[in-house]
Amino acid sequence: MDREEITRKFESLRIWQRGDERAPHKPLLILYAVGRLLQGAQRLLPYSEVDEKLGNLLREFGPKRQNYHTQLPFWRLQNDGVWEIPEAYLISQTSSGDARKSDLDVYKASGGFTEDIARQLQDDHDLALRIAQGILDAHFPPSIHEDILQAVGIELPLAGTGHVKRDSDFLENVLKAYEYRCAVCGFDVRLRHQPVALEAAHIKWKQAGGPDTQTNGLALCVLHQRLFDRGAFTLSKQLQVMVSDEANGSEGFQEWLMRFHGQQLKFPQKQSYYPDEEYVSWHVKEVFQGDFREL
Repeated sequence: MDREEITRKFESLRIWQRGDERAPHKPLLILYAVGRLLQGAQRLLPYSEVDEKLGNLLREFGPKRQNYHTQLPFWRLQNDGVWEIPEAYLISQTSSGDARKSDLDVYKASGGFTEDIARQLQDDHDLALRIAQGILDAHFPPSIHEDILQAVGIELPLAGTGHVKRDSDFLENVLKAYEYRCAVCGFDVRLRHQPVALEAAHIKWKQAGGPDTQTNGLALCVLHQRLFDRGAFTLSKQLQVMVSDEANGSEGFQEWLMRFHGQQLKFPQKQSYYPDEEYVSWHVKEVFQGDFREL
């Protein structure tokens, strides 16, 4: 299997779909497994390790759920032709063809990339990083790539080198709609005539099918963009800034988050540009972490 064929396999992963819900389970497991290979770990990862580490990653970078079902990507990646579980023949399956988690525990199952893929990723770090970057680009906004890479143990020179094309029309249209200032804090520093450290954030991520329109965009300073994309705050139906009860800190927490809690968004210049309720609702369900703090 050559490097192009391996790349295509990862590009064509089958991701669970239901409406516009996020399902980052397979992408995060692949990133974790690539990170472990690059750190010199064994090809096969014990399910007990995956259960703990992937669960943590899903809590950090996935939508909030009652249960994160780490056994599903661990088992289903076999169907994508990139993963194997030597103990699979011992594991009983549910009516949907998924592994019973109790069996994965009892038989101390382990799983990992196939021998051919693992060998090539270990021998060709450029290929491993290319696959990791492709997974990031396909499933997460660039503002949080560095955080994910740190969490999975992949060296940071990869961060910021992605090939996602920046949509200059979306950026300009959203910044113009918000009169070139952050919709949360009002930051509007310019160097001569150019805005500095001001970005256009998708409310419903582009990776989840969010459109490049003003009603799906917010002009945010780079700090508030990152906090928004990580789910530290979101918007209410009344377009108030709502901070997560899981966000905390000392230096900067009051100044950059809590002082805006419950405050009205700094609205764009036209009502037709106001954030669409559909996209705001998606962000609350699929990105925001925890619950609203009390006002």
